[in-house]
Amino acid sequence: MFWRRPLFWRICMIVFANTVTFACNQAYSQEKLRVYLGTYTGKGSNGIYQCELNLKDGSLSAATLTGETSSPSFLAFHPNKRFLYAVNESDAMISAFAIDGTTGSLTFLNSQPSQGGAPCHLIVDSAGKNVLAANYSGGSCISIPIDADGKLSSLSSFQQHQGTKKNGHSIHLDKANKFALCCDLGLDKVIVYSFDANKGTLTPHNAFDAPKGTGPRHFAWSPDGTRAYINGESNLTILACDYDADKGILKQRQVLSTLPNDVVRKGGSTAETVVHPSGKFVYVSNRDPYNSIAIFSIDQTTGVLKAVGHQSAGIKTPRNFAIETTGQYMLVANQSGGNVIVFRINPSTGELTPTEFSVKVDSPVCIRFMETEKSSP
Repeated sequence: MFWRRPLFWRICMIVFANTVTFACNQAYSQEKLRVYLGTYTGKGSNGIYQCELNLKDGSLSAATLTGETSSPSFLAFHPNKRFLYAVNESDAMISAFAIDGTTGSLTFLNSQPSQGGAPCHLIVDSAGKNVLAANYSGGSCISIPIDADGKLSSLSSFQQHQGTKKNGHSIHLDKANKFALCCDLGLDKVIVYSFDANKGTLTPHNAFDAPKGTGPRHFAWSPDGTRAYINGESNLTILACDYDADKGILKQRQVLSTLPNDVVRKGGSTAETVVHPSGKFVYVSNRDPYNSIAIFSIDQTTGVLKAVGHQSAGIKTPRNFAIETTGQYMLVANQSGGNVIVFRINPSTGELTPTEFSVKVDSPVCIRFMETEKSSP
């Protein structure tokens, strides 16, 4: 019998050893994540900070300045993880940085004007060829080609929104890199553009009309890209939409308040929307005076949302927040609280449990995760 032969057992031992080594390396590579923090500069902040998140217990290392730049209020990575891009909101610029793979430190490469006031959100297309950004003041969106060395080239596309009150607040690409969707808070629209990654061009395609007074700000895709969840900054709502990827069309399915049923609204606004990596939950941040994260479950068959609850412990003006890729932890940027705090996520219910961990940083407004460079255990 073959299983009695020495060669058989030698093969088994090799397979077993390789399996164990692979598992160990995988576990080791996931032990810590590098965290980049975008801020508003001024009183105590000087740019982009970094720290590390320990995935074993949710602890954070101290934050250190890693890239000095003016008000980098939103950050985005290149798909190759060698470059980082930031809006400079107060200077109306978009900046490029090279990332040191070992230390995570940033080296400034160059910057380009955003051609609009207060750029507040940006992304990099999945082909890694362009940075797309939304300009809040005046309401516009742009595309800037990326050179092979990570530097930003000259603007390749500019689209001015039309209307009496225009505030471009975010831009998002669909899974196919085919359509770009720009939330305009002032127009109560999500404006859809055909996107050509090779040419770096945005061409008007259609528009989704949100309910009047919604103020669409940010949205998040379901993992499969067939649904979008949009937060309404002006009326503190979340809109669940179906998305036709072939036609580039959003269709509203549901609107829910981001506040508890027993709360009478007095002002306030939402800020960020994030879908859990599992696709089972979606979260929205409510800013002052509510200072909470609203939690919703997502029906995996229909996509319908159901309110789960709210978490407010330690939260003060939650601008941006993010969930790391394993889905265990949520980090919340407390813009006026001067810190970033950690919550543990219940994988069954989506509920958030406060941890004892936080890191001090002045005016944090954006959180982005990156795996640290792999090394031998």
